[in-house]
Amino acid sequence: MTSYCLSGLVHPVSGTVIAAPYPRTYTEGLSDVGEIFAPQAGLLEMLIRGTAIYWALFLLLRVAGRRDVGSLGTADLLVLVLVADAAGSAMSGGSTSVIDGVYVVATIVGWSVVVSWANFHIPGIHRFLEPERVCLVRNGRLDLSGMRREHITRRELMEQLRLQGVASLASVKRAYLESNGEISVITTDKTSDVGASTLQEK
Repeated sequence: MTSYCLSGLVHPVSGTVIAAPYPRTYTEGLSDVGEIFAPQAGLLEMLIRGTAIYWALFLLLRVAGRRDVGSLGTADLLVLVLVADAAGSAMSGGSTSVIDGVYVVATIVGWSVVVSWANFHIPGIHRFLEPERVCLVRNGRLDLSGMRREHITRRELMEQLRLQGVASLASVKRAYLESNGEISVITTDKTSDVGASTLQEK
């Protein structure tokens, strides 16, 4: 039978102390906290990982197109979760340090700020950073080339038109798939010639 002493549990055969029943000391707790915040991979590695994953995902999503019409479907949500999990593992590199995580987050936010700044200040670069809008409906007729290019079915388009209160396709002067994945609709009864027109093709 195992017995107890002030220093811990005593083995019934050898008589040696095999475990201490008391909690860790305050100094040991501080040491564990220090390990949580201590960098494991370092700033340079986290910078490289964050940059590589950011631009790899940016290019992949840019090539994949704007498939998020209105909301995420089951397949889209699954892809999003898997990509987030894979990207998170690749960026962390097995590190459990809080500081390394901050390095990665700061890198991603920094690139996002740079992209936004470049999109605003450098003329023409938005063509590479953001997709151009695509016409889906023109003067009450479906633009099949635009729909085919963005892989949008007639059912999906009609659903988006209904959500915007459009009862008849004939009342739609233009419907565009914008760069953010949303569909904008201009109906014939709401068109005005006053001010700048949003129907400019370029």
